[in-house]
Amino acid sequence: MVEFRMPTLGADMQAGTVVAWLKKPGDVLRRGDTLAEVDTEKGVIDVEVFTAGVLEAIVVPVGAKVPVGTVMATIRADAVPAAALPMPSPRGLPETGEERPVPPAAPATPAPIPPAPIYAPGLAAAVRLKISPAARRRARELGVEPAAVTGTGRGGAITLADVEQVSAQAAVAPRVAAITAPPSFPMPPAADRQERMRRTIAAAMARSKREIPHYYLANTIDLGRAMAWLADRNAAVPVAERLLPGVLLLKAAALAVREAPELNAVWDGERVVLRETVHAGVAIALRGGGLVILAVHDTATRPLAELMTAVRELTVRARAGRMKSSELVDSTLTVTSLGDRGVEAVYGVIYPPQVAIVGFGRITDRPWAVNGGLCVRPVVTATLAADHRVSDGHRGGLFLDAVDRLLQEPEKL
Repeated sequence: MVEFRMPTLGADMQAGTVVAWLKKPGDVLRRGDTLAEVDTEKGVIDVEVFTAGVLEAIVVPVGAKVPVGTVMATIRADAVPAAALPMPSPRGLPETGEERPVPPAAPATPAPIPPAPIYAPGLAAAVRLKISPAARRRARELGVEPAAVTGTGRGGAITLADVEQVSAQAAVAPRVAAITAPPSFPMPPAADRQERMRRTIAAAMARSKREIPHYYLANTIDLGRAMAWLADRNAAVPVAERLLPGVLLLKAAALAVREAPELNAVWDGERVVLRETVHAGVAIALRGGGLVILAVHDTATRPLAELMTAVRELTVRARAGRMKSSELVDSTLTVTSLGDRGVEAVYGVIYPPQVAIVGFGRITDRPWAVNGGLCVRPVVTATLAADHRVSDGHRGGLFLDAVDRLLQEPEKL
């Protein structure tokens, strides 16, 4: 049995509120399925599950606010449906709770039987339950719906212990007896969410500056070849398929990690864990203020057009308050840009638990020396803020130099 817990959806997150369950007990889960919607300071997050199996039980009801790490549900990771419920008694026979012999099913054509739910809001028992009169009375006393209990007795019979265990699980949340539909969950006002987001950002940035010894490097990069290649490429495709310069910078930063792999890492407690795959975190400014950092998965290996589509989709969903949990927690190296705001250089603050952040400023025309002559070229200032506990200036310099070299051959990105 695997416990599905409230994930940490960003630095210094302490709790989340369950808005909706998108699966019910007995449903088969695949890796990446959205299991629940959780409200946080950053919006309503689609929380994904990365354990394939069968949803055994939902522990936390809709509307409950629970701390990070709280068990929200349990999953049977073997991907085999839950034990079959006993067949209903023939109509008119009294319910005694006694064991009834059941002939074995033919092995060639076993009849599919629905799995046994533990807590299934809005679902009624589909079959007659095997429960003793004593267990039924105890369930009535504790306010437990018998159909929401999985029996552990012989033949799946519900025991007194089963009833009391479900009652104990429900003690962490409002009683769930005879629930017929998930309650509506009032979303907080935009102003309140904005205030909570600012508090969360403040806590994360204060922690970063307090705990992480930053060092900063900068390099001005000639983008003449990159911008010329981009103009030719965009002229040959429909408007909807055109690339923005930012996607070239994003891909170059992801590929440059090969020169300094220790920058693509996260802190796990007291140790640093290097990540083999680059999931670049893109800093997205939200309407009304605040920002989120969402991961573009497999940044170094995806084609530019695919990256452009991914960044556009992330931006739209982030500003609509519809994000996925994996996008919030998977980032290994953040890339930020304020060039569209006229900023020539941005020196970022590392977002825990990461160890580096890359910044790009505005692309601007400047006098530039080329082959002993002077000309005007489009240039950009690239910056790196890195954790001095993990790397040093020499390694950071190799990284920025690699970004420069990669942008001189844009056709290879």
